[in-house]
Amino acid sequence: MGRSSSTSNGASGEGPRVFAEEPEAPEERALERRLRPATLDEFFGQEAVVENLRMAIRAAAQRGEPLDHLLLSGLPGLGKTTLAHLVAESGGVALHEAAAPTLQRAADLAGLLTRLEAGDVLFIDEIHRLAPAVEEYLYAAMEDFVIDILIDQGPSARSVRIDLPRFTLVGATTREGLLSAPLRGRFGIHERLEPYEADVLARILCRSAEILGVGIEDDAATYLAGRSRGTPRVANRFLRRVRDLAQLEAGNHISEEIACEGLRRIGVDEHGLTRVDRLILRTIHRADGRPLGLKTIAAAVGEDERTLEDVYEPHLLREGLLVKTRQGRQLTNSAWDLLGSESPSSTEPPQGRLPL
Repeated sequence: MGRSSSTSNGASGEGPRVFAEEPEAPEERALERRLRPATLDEFFGQEAVVENLRMAIRAAAQRGEPLDHLLLSGLPGLGKTTLAHLVAESGGVALHEAAAPTLQRAADLAGLLTRLEAGDVLFIDEIHRLAPAVEEYLYAAMEDFVIDILIDQGPSARSVRIDLPRFTLVGATTREGLLSAPLRGRFGIHERLEPYEADVLARILCRSAEILGVGIEDDAATYLAGRSRGTPRVANRFLRRVRDLAQLEAGNHISEEIACEGLRRIGVDEHGLTRVDRLILRTIHRADGRPLGLKTIAAAVGEDERTLEDVYEPHLLREGLLVKTRQGRQLTNSAWDLLGSESPSSTEPPQGRLPL
């Protein structure tokens, strides 16, 4: 077994020890953690990534060394944080966790690094958002396992070099292209997570339903999985909301009918589109075929540009409803069909209101 485990608020439990710079987790966040796989064997999907990590962990253990620094990239909700926890769990070591935006000064990072013990895992989420000064400070820690701490200021200033134990940095990013080349090059292992197939999401939903103590029929799991945007986090969120309906109206049992009604009540239509998805499509539709820029869409929808680009657009692109051009975003013929209109490329620009 590894060393004792604890959360940032001092509670103890199973799994790697976690030090998180975050406010107290609400009930939903705690429930989401309950649904996380406890071991790599319980992690469904991403087979190539999981197998590569297993091999790297075993090989490092045989050499008596920590795992190489690991970079995990991919869309939000695919399991990057979960894999960081499982890497620590597999090695029986502690996990120290922070989000890059909270590390504003080199001293913030130094505080984390000096708490590490040999073999520990330091997980930095959204690592592409590290402040440049913090990122440069991280280079020596990753490569040489040392940090230089500045003492005093002005003419009497001097630096003291502190040796660090060998540790593993796990960085997670939704935008690998924003990482600087020096930082990216210091990661020995690069793994990209891809959206999940519907059948894998259905397995995840069945496992989650068992943990939550609610019955679910296979066709209901398939229905929810098909509308979960290839993302386990979304699938589990849908399950929790549908569970509420099943608990009150269906004897705590989820049928396809209950799943369909549950999604309808939270604004997810038969195509798996959310209210924001439909707003995006309607906004672009009103341009009558002209491309729209991201700023314009964000202002019309009332969402942050990065949220649109990271959360909503990937699904619309994968579903073939949206294309990105140099001039801006445009609807595909499939999107025009979905909206009940004809594409301006084949007819006059549509007039009037949309059915959505």
